[in-house]
Amino acid sequence: MLKQSIFFISALLMGSLCFTSCSDDDDDYLGNWVEYGDFSGKVRSDAVSFTIGDDVYVGTGYDYDDDEKFNDFWKLRISGTPETQISIQWTQIEDLPGVARNRAVAFATDTKGYVGTGSDEDDAKLKDFYEYDPATGWTQKSDFKGTARRGATAFCLDNIGYVGTGEDDDENKSDFFSYNPSTDTWTAISNVPKKRRFAMSFVLDGKAYLLSGFDNGTSHDDFYEYDVANNAWVAKRRISDYTDSGYDDDYDYDIQRYSAVVFTMDGKAYLATGSQGGLTNQTWEWDPMTDTWDQKTDFEGAARSGAIAFTVNNVGWVATGGNGSYSFDDMWYFEPDEEYENKD
Repeated sequence: MLKQSIFFISALLMGSLCFTSCSDDDDDYLGNWVEYGDFSGKVRSDAVSFTIGDDVYVGTGYDYDDDEKFNDFWKLRISGTPETQISIQWTQIEDLPGVARNRAVAFATDTKGYVGTGSDEDDAKLKDFYEYDPATGWTQKSDFKGTARRGATAFCLDNIGYVGTGEDDDENKSDFFSYNPSTDTWTAISNVPKKRRFAMSFVLDGKAYLLSGFDNGTSHDDFYEYDVANNAWVAKRRISDYTDSGYDDDYDYDIQRYSAVVFTMDGKAYLATGSQGGLTNQTWEWDPMTDTWDQKTDFEGAARSGAIAFTVNNVGWVATGGNGSYSFDDMWYFEPDEEYENKD
C-alpha cells in the first residue's frame, strides 16, 4: 500500500512543482481510478514491464529511498475484471542476468520477453539485451545496435521488436532499430524526426505509435504512427493547442510530457502520469478514429513519473513510479466510462 510519506512531494527537488491536474472538479471528467494491491518487490521507479499471454513481468528500476538499482524480476497473474472480481498473484522469477539498472526498455513477442539498455549503478549507459522464455528463463542476446543509452522507448509489431531514441553519453537520440528474434539481428530503420528521451510508445489495433518525450529543456508536442511497409514515421495531429480549427481548443500543455505511461483499452489509448518539469496526474484518452484527445479523470495516486503500465483482460493498470524523493509500489486500474468516485 502507499506509504504515508509519499504524499509529501519534495519542493526542493521539483522547484516550481505544479500539479496541473489537481483541480477541485475532477468529477467534471469521466473515468474512475481504483487502487488495488501492491507490487510485491521493493518500491521502485523507472522499472520495465512486458506481457506474455495473460502474465505481466516487472523488473529492474531504482529506489529513491535507498538509492538502489535492481535486476530482480516478478511475474504477475491477474484474474477477473472489475465487473466480476479481481485477484492478483505475484511470483518472483529468476533475476535478469545483467547488472542492476533503471531506465531500460522492454517488449514482448507472442511467446518471449526482451529487456535491455538503461544505466547501471554508476549511471553508465548500457546496450546489452536479454530474452526471457517462461519455459527456460533468461538468455543473453546480441547487444542493441545503437549506442549505449538510457531513456529509450520500445514496442513490438508482428513479433519484431523496435527500440529507439533515448540519450547516450553525448546527446538525445532520434535513431531507431528493429530486432528480429528469429535471427537475433538488429537493423537500422528510419529515424524519428526529432531527438528525444523518455518518450512514450504503444501498439493499438496492430499499429505502433510514438509521442512526446524530452529535448532542449521541454517536452515535444508531436505524435507519430510508424508505417512498417514504407519505413516511415507518419505525423498525427499535434498534442497541443496548435491550430485554429477548434478540435484542439481544449488541449493544453499537459498532454505533452515525458516519463509517462500509455495503456490501451477497447480500441483507445490512455496517457497518464509523467512530467513536464513538474509532475502531472492528468489523464487523456486518444481515439484513433478521430485522432483527437479527450481529458479524463486525473490519476488518483500520488503524482509520479517513471511508472509502468499494462493491460490485462482489457483493463488498464498503472503501478510503481517515483517523485524524485520517494518510490512507490501501489497499483491502480482505470475504468474510463465510470463516474469519478473519491477514495474507492
